[in-house]
Amino acid sequence: MVEKYIKERLKTKEILLMTHIVVGYPSLDASMQIVESMVEAGVDLMELQIPFSEPMADGPVILKANQKALESGIRVKDCLEFARKVASRFDIPFLFMTYYNILYKYGVQSFVENMAKIGIKGAIIPDLPPEEGADYAEAMQNSELCPIYIFSPTTTDERMQYLSSCGKGFIYCMARKGVTGKETQFSDEIEGYLKRCRANTELPLAVGFGVKDGSDVDYLKGKADIAVIGSQTIRLVDEKGVGAVGDFIRAL
Repeated sequence: MVEKYIKERLKTKEILLMTHIVVGYPSLDASMQIVESMVEAGVDLMELQIPFSEPMADGPVILKANQKALESGIRVKDCLEFARKVASRFDIPFLFMTYYNILYKYGVQSFVENMAKIGIKGAIIPDLPPEEGADYAEAMQNSELCPIYIFSPTTTDERMQYLSSCGKGFIYCMARKGVTGKETQFSDEIEGYLKRCRANTELPLAVGFGVKDGSDVDYLKGKADIAVIGSQTIRLVDEKGVGAVGDFIRAL
């Protein structure tokens, strides 16, 4: 179970690091090199995003990566095969991140069964609330996988408790409203929000949306269990190439 893995890792680390890649960007070979570099640099968990044409939770950096991956011909079957390879090769939990249309077109039951078969441990589907995903939740439970749900600063305490009761593994806490990749001010306001998150779930807390450097990760120590780096690594690949990823991750 992902939750057990997280708690074990936290016995020896102040905070864990989860990274995010868009499968097939800038290419499948480059994606494999990025995963390898990240794991060797000490990443604890990783999101593998299946590209989608309308990634509504994502900002310009990840949106562009989705579009470029699709333009290059990346399809769901390619992402499943890529995920199978990395899950069998590297000893950390991998999760899918994508949008509900992907599951709907593929077939929710078949998609979840394939996730379990290839070794993926859970999924983040930001546009699928529990009320509209009973078939997904049942399939995930039957396959012993983790549906990861999302808190935001506008989520009420009551809603947090409900989402927590539906989720497994950890809760993904958006550091702010809006989409990925924009500037986030890590301040007392976020500290109060994370205290509220902690009070409303017993699951570990992962914080993303705007985490970009070592000072942000340090700020989250003692306030969250996992720091999530997404857009910043894609920017780095765009600017300096795949070879820069490992050093960046180690510096965090």
